[in-house]
Amino acid sequence: MLVFWKARLVFLAVPKTGTSAWENALLPFASMTVLDPPELKHAPVYRYNRFFRPMYDKMGAPDMELLAVVREPISWLGSWYRYRQRGFLEGKPTSTRGMTFDAFCQAYSTGERPPFANVGSQAKFIEPRPNGISVSHLFKYENQAGLIDFMQDRLGIAIDLPRENVSPRRDLSLSDETEAKLRRKCAADFEAWERAL
Repeated sequence: MLVFWKARLVFLAVPKTGTSAWENALLPFASMTVLDPPELKHAPVYRYNRFFRPMYDKMGAPDMELLAVVREPISWLGSWYRYRQRGFLEGKPTSTRGMTFDAFCQAYSTGERPPFANVGSQAKFIEPRPNGISVSHLFKYENQAGLIDFMQDRLGIAIDLPRENVSPRRDLSLSDETEAKLRRKCAADFEAWERAL
């Protein structure tokens, strides 16, 4: 999470949407950064609302706007699948080594996800709160140029966005049945991505 106090903007770190690259590019310009623990670095709207918003309200900034990036859901799951192929996870319940992407997505589409497929939901991450707190600026991961333009304009800076934390390439093919199941079971994630800029 990156906070830009003067710009009244909070950049939420949705996992697997290029947040490491954005952190490195914007760290010198942020008035506050939350990099650890992961539960706070990747604070979804509900956690922001509970822990961070009250602090900003008390400091005279009740009008902080939230920005988030969402990725096309199958691509997002592909990034999780590839990340969990890495050697440091081998032998752990969260590892996807030795399984296909199709099997990973089938497991993700079940009611009770096994540890390797328990990666959350982008739609749940950005879900508005009953008190009206919601994401004001929602960008598609695939629209990096639009996000760069927005951030440059909002912060009044030039941005050079590096590539960071890139997972190894893997076969990400899905059967028609699995893709249809994903689109049905994860409709809210697809809807969130469709409405993003």
